[in-house]
Amino acid sequence: MQTTSTLPAMVRARQTFSRPHVEDIGAAVRVELDRVFPSGSLKKGAEIGVTVGSRGITNIAEITRAVVDDLKRRDASPFVIPAMGSHGGGEGEAQRNLIAHYGVTEESMGAPIRHSMETRRLGTTDNGVETFIAEAAWNSDGILLLNRIKPHTDFKGRIESGLCKICAIGLGKYDGAQEYHTHIFSIGLGAAICAVAEKILETGKIVGGLGILENGYHETARLAGVTLDRFIEQEEKLLEESRGLMPSLPFKEIDLLICDRMGKNISGAGLDTNITGRSVNGYIQGIPWCEGMPGIYRIFVRDLSEESDGNAVGMGMVDFSTQRFADKINSRVTYINSVTACTPGNARMPLIFKTDSEAIEAALKSCPRRESGPIVVYVRDTLELEDMFLSEACVELLAEREGIEILGEPGALPIDPEGNIISSLGH
Repeated sequence: MQTTSTLPAMVRARQTFSRPHVEDIGAAVRVELDRVFPSGSLKKGAEIGVTVGSRGITNIAEITRAVVDDLKRRDASPFVIPAMGSHGGGEGEAQRNLIAHYGVTEESMGAPIRHSMETRRLGTTDNGVETFIAEAAWNSDGILLLNRIKPHTDFKGRIESGLCKICAIGLGKYDGAQEYHTHIFSIGLGAAICAVAEKILETGKIVGGLGILENGYHETARLAGVTLDRFIEQEEKLLEESRGLMPSLPFKEIDLLICDRMGKNISGAGLDTNITGRSVNGYIQGIPWCEGMPGIYRIFVRDLSEESDGNAVGMGMVDFSTQRFADKINSRVTYINSVTACTPGNARMPLIFKTDSEAIEAALKSCPRRESGPIVVYVRDTLELEDMFLSEACVELLAEREGIEILGEPGALPIDPEGNIISSLGH
C-alpha cells in the first residue's frame, strides 16, 4: 500500500443530520394507503399499476412489495409499471432491467411488470403541452403514483421531483419526456410537469399517491399517502418537508470535491446539483446555481456506479475523472437521456486521467491558492454525506461548529500500487 503526496493530509469526519426514520415499512404503508383508499373504494379485481422509477430510493423493493401486498389485501390486482421517461435508452426491456437492479422483479413483487413504451395522446394542456400517458396505464383501472419527493436538480418551483413528475415524465415514457423537456425554453419544465399532471389527474386514471421522504442518511424518513383532493397542494407541503431533511456539504466554498462515484441511481443528474451547487445547464466555477448552495471550484469523480448501467449523464458538471469511469460509459444511453432533457452539455466528457493520483494533481493545480492549503472534501457520493474526509485546511474552519465531529488525526489517504485511492467510505 502506498500513500499519496498529491493530496494534503486528510482527516476523517462525521456529520449529523435530523434523523426521523420509518421502523416498519409494511405497517406505515398500510396506514397511509388507508388514507388513500377508504374502505370499499377499490372494486374487486381492479388492475392497479404501481409506478417505480430509476432512482436509487432506499427500501424501494420493500416499499413496492408492501404496496402490492396491501392492494391485494384490498382485493385489487396490482402490477408494476416502470416509470422513467427516456432512461434505459428509451427501451422497455432496459427499464425493466433498471428496476431489477433495485430488487423489483416479478418474482420478488409477486406481481407482473408491464414495461411497454407505447403511449397514448391525451391532447394539449392550456399552456400548450401535448400530453402522453403509457398505454399500460391507460388500459388499467388506475395508477398509484409511488416516488420519492425531493428538490429537483434542474429547476425550482411549487413542485419539483416527486409524484407529479413521475405522473408526467414517468408515465409519459420516451414520447412524453421528449415533449415536456422542450418546454424548458418557454414555460419551463416545472410548469410543463404541473400542467401535464393536472391533465392526467382529470382523466381519473390516477387513484392516489404514496410519497417517500428520505433523511440525510439516505434512509426512509416518512411515507405519506396523497389523496386526489388537492393533490398538488399536498405534494407542495411534502416537498418543503423533504427540503428540510436534505443533507449538505459542510462548507459554502470548496476548492476540490472528490466523489467515489456518480450515477442515475444517486441522482437524476448523476450528482445532486442541490448538493454540489452546479447546474445541469452550465456553471461558473465557484459560483452556486442557487442561493445557499456551495460554490465548488473543481469536482473529481472516481467512478461510475454499476447501477447506472452506463448512463453517465451529469458528467458535464464534472471536471476530472478516470479511465475506469470512461470505460463504463454507454454513449448511446447517455446521449439519449441528455438530448431528451435538452441539456446536451450534461454529457460532455470531463478530463480523463489514468489514475486517481494524476487526476487529483491536475485538479489541485487548477484550484485557488490558499496559504492554509486547499479546502478538499472527499465523500462517497452526493447521497451519503455522513462520513467524509477533510483536508487540514478545513479543520480550523470547523471551530465552534455543531453537527460535525473530527475522528482521529490528519494523515495521508491510502493509495494502491496503481495510484488509486483505497476507499473506506460506504463501508
